[in-house]
Amino acid sequence: MAKHAKSAMGKDEIRAVADRGYFNGEEILACDKGQITAVVPKCVTSGAKAAGRFDKADFIYKKEDNEYQCPAGQRLIWRYSTVEREMQVHRYWGSSCQQCAIKAECTTGKQRRITRWEHEDVLEAMQTRLDQAPESMRLRRQTVEHPFGTLKAWMGATHFLTKQLKNVSTEMSLHVLAYNLKRVMNILGTTTLMEAMVA
Repeated sequence: MAKHAKSAMGKDEIRAVADRGYFNGEEILACDKGQITAVVPKCVTSGAKAAGRFDKADFIYKKEDNEYQCPAGQRLIWRYSTVEREMQVHRYWGSSCQQCAIKAECTTGKQRRITRWEHEDVLEAMQTRLDQAPESMRLRRQTVEHPFGTLKAWMGATHFLTKQLKNVSTEMSLHVLAYNLKRVMNILGTTTLMEAMVA
């Protein structure tokens, strides 16, 4: 969608902001390669975090050494690479987890293992952008959620009146068209809109 928007706007570079439901490493990488600055919060799926243990974010990646530093200051070195779901990932773990004083806060296994995608640096750069501009998500909510709320109010409690995907798709397209026309009329006025449509 960001590529379509970039093409429609005729821009060389754009910024795309989405909510965490759209977080997908491969899509974010495609945006990065297509000169689209993506800002999408990461999904919090860590069972460790939910259980009160350290999250992956608590481990510091040291690019020059290709290793992680754990919260206790120990090294988690690269062990091997593998392919999962068509993505190359690297595995890291340390040798001193068994003797660590804070092991209970870190892992229930023999050692804490960290997985790193080969393009994780793109995701880290995006997280840095989000950390530096936290108002991006507030602006997204103000801009994007309002049209959906308005459309839901217009549609009423039953929402769609039709059945089957092609009919519902047509009905939704008509709702969106009506919303867009009403919005343009509010911004430009009906006279300017009619002139633009004739031209």
